[in-house]
Amino acid sequence: MITFDEILPKVSQILEGYKTELKDLDWLLINRDLNGRVRLIAPLAAKPKAERMLNDVAIEMKKYLDSRAYSVENAVLYEESCDTACKGASFFPLEDFDNIRVVDRLPTAGDWTSIEPETLDAPIVVFFSIKGGVGRSTALAVTALSLAQSGKKVLVLDLDLESPGLSSALLPEDRRPEYGIVDWLVEDLVENSDTVLDKMTAKSDLSRDGEIFVVPAHGREPGEYVLKLGRAWMPVIKENGEYRTWSQRLRCLIDKLKERQHPDILLVDARAGIDDLASTCVTDLGAKQVLLFALDGDQTWSGYRILFQHWRKVSVAEKIRERLQLVGAMTPETERDEYLSRIREASYDLFSSELYDEIPPGETIDEHWNFEESDETAPHTPWPIRWNRGFATLRSLQGRLIEIDKDEIKLIFGPLIRGLRSLVEERDPNE
Repeated sequence: MITFDEILPKVSQILEGYKTELKDLDWLLINRDLNGRVRLIAPLAAKPKAERMLNDVAIEMKKYLDSRAYSVENAVLYEESCDTACKGASFFPLEDFDNIRVVDRLPTAGDWTSIEPETLDAPIVVFFSIKGGVGRSTALAVTALSLAQSGKKVLVLDLDLESPGLSSALLPEDRRPEYGIVDWLVEDLVENSDTVLDKMTAKSDLSRDGEIFVVPAHGREPGEYVLKLGRAWMPVIKENGEYRTWSQRLRCLIDKLKERQHPDILLVDARAGIDDLASTCVTDLGAKQVLLFALDGDQTWSGYRILFQHWRKVSVAEKIRERLQLVGAMTPETERDEYLSRIREASYDLFSSELYDEIPPGETIDEHWNFEESDETAPHTPWPIRWNRGFATLRSLQGRLIEIDKDEIKLIFGPLIRGLRSLVEERDPNE
């Protein structure tokens, strides 16, 4: 029996023998179900001419894919349109076939392939990492404080729903709101979300010259948080047949929060790892910038390489790559330059092999989306964050932030703060 990774190469090999006939089809879908079994979906209008050919393909698929293919009599379906056949599922082109796409049916909405356009109002910045424990949430809290010190209105969302805690760094316990993001998502399932909307945001007393508004994962009293969390990812199907994925519902929440707060910038703490929640934060919210927190280690680079290769495979790399920026997390106090040099080298290898354009012979780097390893403006060049014992954990960070001064922030988080402040400053104030 062939493995999952061998399915598409084998299907491509089979279809290569029918390439001339397949060109006559407006489109053809290779539908891969939850169990990894494949069947074909073709245009209904093409059935009279293409049915025999597609049946021959189905016979070969069953022969070479065995249990990875449907029975011949159930291996080909016909639909009026490609959109109807996809039914909202993600798809990507099959390599070497212009009119053939692969549709994957997944149990979750997060597949990292649906890249939403950047929002045109307040920029959204996502703090993301392949693994936890890299100081991501701490950096977000300090960034929010620094932006508020410069007079900005900052909206902070704790979307690390399975490991919440960011709000504790920015809000003392007695100032936390009654509800949180998970409460809204659960109430939205029964069209009751307005009940909690105005009771899920709290202003931090760290705001200084600007303002910091925090939307936590859960409220002051978590209640049945585990059971609510299990329902938060649900899609909504309304009585009129309207279907909304949980990521669409989350975008709706963010739009409502923007309407109420009118922030200058949104900072989102994303779930670490390559899962459904992380993909929604990185690809579905219309982020202006996605910060990729990195430690120098095999886990970091292999994880990001898996993600970058997936984006390249499904032809969305060009839609997301310009929003990415590597952050050198927890840069050690000793041998700092050597550490950053290793991160830059590994990051350049990653970006250049997976995301940067190749430079054809006779052309220059300026003609393509590509950067020299030494380019300080390149997304692979790490924004370093110095490791500091006082910021090692979120525990009691709220008290620590009250005492911190601007010079200390600049020393530890300077490149990150400057980079994000430029996102706010470049906005037209009359927009």
